[in-house]
Amino acid sequence: MPRSAAQTIRAARADPQAPAVHTGGRPCLRVLGTEITLLESVRERAEADLGIRIHFERLDFLAAQQRAATQTESYDVYDQCFHSLDIVWFWHAIQPIDLRRIALWAEVSDLTKIGRITPGAPLGCGDAPVRKLYVQADATLGAAQSERIAMLPAVHNMDAFAVTPQIRALMGDEIGWGCLLDARLSGRIALVDEPAIGVFDAALAARSSGEFEPRDMGNLSLREIDQLIGILLERKRRGHFGGFWKTAADSVRLMQGGIVGGQSIWASALTALAAEGVPVIEVVPREGYRAWHGGMCLSRQLKGRMLGVAYDYLNWWLSGWPGAVMARQGCYMAAPGRVRDWLAPAEWDYWYEGRPAACDLRGPDGRVVVRAGALRSGGSYARKASRIAVWNTTMDEHNYLARRWRDFIGEAIPAGAAGPR
Repeated sequence: MPRSAAQTIRAARADPQAPAVHTGGRPCLRVLGTEITLLESVRERAEADLGIRIHFERLDFLAAQQRAATQTESYDVYDQCFHSLDIVWFWHAIQPIDLRRIALWAEVSDLTKIGRITPGAPLGCGDAPVRKLYVQADATLGAAQSERIAMLPAVHNMDAFAVTPQIRALMGDEIGWGCLLDARLSGRIALVDEPAIGVFDAALAARSSGEFEPRDMGNLSLREIDQLIGILLERKRRGHFGGFWKTAADSVRLMQGGIVGGQSIWASALTALAAEGVPVIEVVPREGYRAWHGGMCLSRQLKGRMLGVAYDYLNWWLSGWPGAVMARQGCYMAAPGRVRDWLAPAEWDYWYEGRPAACDLRGPDGRVVVRAGALRSGGSYARKASRIAVWNTTMDEHNYLARRWRDFIGEAIPAGAAGPR
């Protein structure tokens, strides 16, 4: 039987005789994050397992990041991505996490601890989690291991883009990121509107098409940012882009309505489209994936009992059940061994091992998202995690990039400029 969440949490307490968090009243833990992980089913299960009340505040990436950095009194746990760490750490918005209070740290994957899940795999450009995981003696973040971390590694994935079967037939089997800028798809392409994410889809596409050759894909110079935005603006003025999106739900609407035929995609959008019966194909780009890694931080204002409650919540996320929910929408968990205990063999084989689905598989909401016999794009977890080209990143010139990205997104598309459909 899987080890219960309560057993895992008790093992993490500095004082094994400490009372359970539900005694003396039910505290309310405030969690700030995005739609990716803050699901209602997760909140309800965590409340039941931990004996507390939980309030989820779901914002888009940029809004959550700004709130976390500037309003530390408004949340207890910040659930976001490693590429937002530089900002919240710089603003002293979060406090270090004591690894002695994380019961399953030994089971966390090497993808975050050392940067690679298999020997010889590329580390990937940009904000690979290991580069800023550990709190150093001088209070900076780095890869040298210590007893304190800035963010507890949790949900992650290797993202690419999706196309309709018609576009796949047009482009052929060997599809690369350059597909997103291919003139044959003018008017039918969408990008995610978030500079620390969408810019890398665009940069990978421009490099693949031979228009852009940055010195370091994960840390563009001012000149390189201007060059890339220039490429995107030129395409936009010709009506190349059919839309931009901030949430997975928005991206689903774009493809479900036939507005676009190819776009940046997240796993939750892929499973939602599958549940709606919309045929799309997740591309396995020949250049490698754009990866992201989420996790949880502790607000600097936490102390006393509420700090203990927050640690219980962090340990609960590694205990297995939450990771199984994330797997059913196509994402991976930092402690995968615990996830396996909560998945049916057919689910584990499909989502983690890359084997054909032995039966229909359901998503977190109970709808069928995988049909029997289907194969997951990209294969197994180990294979996908060994093909990372770049990580979502807050680069040195992020502020300038964000301004130029707004220039790109904000420029109006000329009437009648859209290409053929």
